Amino acid sequence: MAALGWLTPRRRSATARSVLAGEASAEAARKSSQELEEQQAQEQPEQEPEFPVVGDDKAAAFFDLDNTVMQGAAIFHFGRGLYKRKFFQRRELTRFAWQQAWFRLAGVEDPEHMQDARDSALSIVKGHRVSELMSIGEEIYDEYMAERIWPGTRALAQAHLDAGQKVWLVTAAPVEIATVIARRLGLTGALGTVAESIGGVYTGKLVGEPLHGPAKAEAVRALASAESLDLGRCAAYSDSHNDIPMLSLVGHPYAINPDAKLRKYARERDWRLRDYRTGRKAAKVGIPAAAGVGAIAGGTAAAIALHRRRR
Repeated sequence: MAALGWLTPRRRSATARSVLAGEASAEAARKSSQELEEQQAQEQPEQEPEFPVVGDDKAAAFFDLDNTVMQGAAIFHFGRGLYKRKFFQRRELTRFAWQQAWFRLAGVEDPEHMQDARDSALSIVKGHRVSELMSIGEEIYDEYMAERIWPGTRALAQAHLDAGQKVWLVTAAPVEIATVIARRLGLTGALGTVAESIGGVYTGKLVGEPLHGPAKAEAVRALASAESLDLGRCAAYSDSHNDIPMLSLVGHPYAINPDAKLRKYARERDWRLRDYRTGRKAAKVGIPAAAGVGAIAGGTAAAIALHRRRR
């Protein structure tokens, strides 16, 4: 203010008020700008950190198969392909058709239904060579499975591959089927239920138990140890509450097309959710809207048609 000493008192007062006004205006502008930035930050959705991390060789991704990567259950589609090749009779196809229809309508795994399907498959492949089933599996993938891969889940798997990470399927389906699917999708490999074979021929028995529930978590833990992976940096993806042990094992769990129990569990723990089903009804019962009536045609319609022929 000393520089204003040559001015008259009135002019000094006016100038001082101008300076004060300017400073106040500048302060108000800064405050307004800060408030606007804070408001914009609140209005913008929180951005997920870049994931997966490129070049992290201690990380990998583990994907459930049925209803996570693929619509429906792999073993049911496989059964349809085997029937086409006359591996079993019409009464078994009716059984497979009903199981497939039930799975699509429920959208979740039921241990009793899944065990029944596995028992049926084991009895059907008994006496056949492993190499024969692997070759047929390639054909069945093209016929029944390729069009049922969820594009959204496929993109998630590709993101891990693009980041230089390994990607594994983890499923209760036979390891031979899972391996075919993993190879056709360009994934690293597959963990699946192992059917006993002697001299390259199926015996109709399992080696141990089906890879289901806690067994999946144990398989992932064993593979991570063998591959020197850090599970805290790994990701796992599933639609079923049965896979909560596997999802809880990793640092980045995802609920994909989740059943009601998994959705509730995931929300309580702030896990990431992705639902690639469209339409409220489809999301509720787990039927892909894009498939519509045709999705069930491989199930109930086939069973009804066969029933009519036999009357």
